[in-house]
Formats: sequence, C-alpha cells, structure tokens
Amino acid sequence: IATLLATLLVFVPGVGLHANGATRWINLGFTTVQPAEFLKIGFILALAWWLAPRARQLPNYRQGLLPFIGILALPTALLLAQPNTSTAMLIIVTGAVMYFAAGAPWRDFGILSLCALIGFGAIVLIRPYVLERVQTFLDPSANSLSSGYQIQQSLIAIGSGGFLGRGFGQSVEKFNYLPEPDGDSVFAVFAEETGFLGAMILLALFVALAARGIVIAGNSRELFGGLVALGFSFIIILQAFVNMGAMLGIIPLTGLPLPFVSHGGTALMAVLLMCG
Repeated sequence: IATLLATLLVFVPGVGLHANGATRWINLGFTTVQPAEFLKIGFILALAWWLAPRARQLPNYRQGLLPFIGILALPTALLLAQPNTSTAMLIIVTGAVMYFAAGAPWRDFGILSLCALIGFGAIVLIRPYVLERVQTFLDPSANSLSSGYQIQQSLIAIGSGGFLGRGFGQSVEKFNYLPEPDGDSVFAVFAEETGFLGAMILLALFVALAARGIVIAGNSRELFGGLVALGFSFIIILQAFVNMGAMLGIIPLTGLPLPFVSHGGTALMAVLLMCG
C-alpha cells in the first residue's frame, strides 16, 4: 500500500516531475526519487504474502486466477499511466513466475499468455513510441539517424570492443555518440571497454547472483520466504537480461537500467534492498 501511494504521488502537480515524455519521479527539491523501483519490492512482498497461505486453493480460478489478475491490475495501471511500460512488464512476468512457483495450474498459463498478448497489442496500437521501438527492432537500419540511432551506436560500441576491449575508460562511443552512456546504454560502454570477455564475466556474475537467490528460495522453510527470494532474484536477473538484450538488438529497446551498474540512486537502492 505504501509503495502504491508513493507511486500515485508522481501524478500530484508540484510533486511529480515530468521529463523525457514521462512522469515517473517525485521531486524532493535536493534530489528526485523514482517510486516505481520501490513498487517492485512492495509488489513482490504483497504477492508472496497473498500466495503463501493459498497455494492449495490456486487450481480454483475464483480463488486463484481472478484475484491474481486483480493484484496485477492496480500496479500495472499506475505504471502504464506514467507511462512506464517496461517496469509494468517486469512486474507482470515476475508475478506470473511467482504464481506458478506457488502451485498454480498450467491451465492458467494459456489464459495469462493470451491476456498478455492482447494487452501488448493494445499498448502498441495506443502508444506510437512503443510501435516505433518494435519497428526499429525489426529493422534497426531503417531509421539510423532517428529511432534506430541508439541501437546502431550500441552495436558499434559493442563490436569495437573486440575480445579484450579498448581498456578501462577508453570508450569512444560514450563521448557524444551513444545516448545515455551512464544509464540505459551503460552495458554497451562496458562491453566496448572490457570486450567480449568482460561482458561474459558480467553476465556470469548476474547469473551467479540469481542462482544464489534461487538456492536461498529452495532452502526456505516457509513458502512466503521462498517466494520472496524467488521474486527478488528473478526480477533482478530479468531486468539485467532485458537491458543487455536491448543493447545487443535481441529485443526492442526498453529504457530499463542495468542493475548495480547504471547511474541512478533509486534503482541502486532498490536492488540493494532486495539483496539484503
């Protein structure tokens, strides 16, 4: 409830900060805070609290699927209104993983997948920037000086890193070429400076972190603790994969930061809280 209310504050005039076509931040005067990062924590804790005592009731769609969709709907609606489509998708996928880990029937998988496809199609039709990102993903070279510029420069940076990279601090693309070099595009800069070897080590560290979290979830003595550990581990590794995949052109650009690496105090605080 606290994280939902904090997320609602971004819509209050004079409190919420509008930038880059989105209203996602709270202006505290001396700094800004992005409450959606804490909403991830609140959502996982609340969903685990709801799922733990109802694991055996989930096959009944009235006690499982319908309330689960209701729990997803509120944070998703708030995030889409900002708009923050990428974080909404993170929450939906993480929630689905926790739902099935708690014992939901595979019957619900088809229903949720169909709902997700319909919802994504509607977002693409309603929001031109989402459609533009999908079109850029399908043909990155079509608009190399506009919508495809970031992915073009990202691929140049990653490719020029070679196997061992240019060396720490020696990136060329981060100087006036690559947009958001300390934010969304930081993986491209990292790959340019450390090469294929450094990128693989970073990927291995994320996988090891997620694996450790899943081991903690498996060893938990209660379902609530296991679901919390699984949810936190999954959302961190999913966000890392989405960020790196977007920079490699494997998936459409999302605007999600790379956990622990991208500049941004709220995002770093949130993932450190999850690890704790």
